Amino acid sequence: MSVEKIPSQSALHSLDLLTRNEYKEPEETQAPVQTVTREDLEKMVSSINDFLHPSNTHIKFQLHEKLDEYYVTVVDNHTEEVIREIPSKKWLDIYAAMTEFIGLIVDRKI
Repeated sequence: MSVEKIPSQSALHSLDLLTRNEYKEPEETQAPVQTVTREDLEKMVSSINDFLHPSNTHIKFQLHEKLDEYYVTVVDNHTEEVIREIPSKKWLDIYAAMTEFIGLIVDRKI
């Protein structure tokens, strides 16, 4: 003997609205966009670097040239070796190459 899942009343109502084309997507409430000044950003980075000081590391914001987006690098204080990149520069390079390739296929945005 098998028992089939019976849809709830609200699911049936939603399905009915969809079939009659009366369904409306719920409106998303967008949070107001906050602008961050360069001074604020420098203060935040400074406080993070103060926090990271005991681990002998610091962070840097670097600009990806092709995407015009920033990524973060965690750097060792003594050797200046990059420990980690967030997001990875390789992934950003791959993303930039993909967008460039898509631009070759599709020549205009609709």
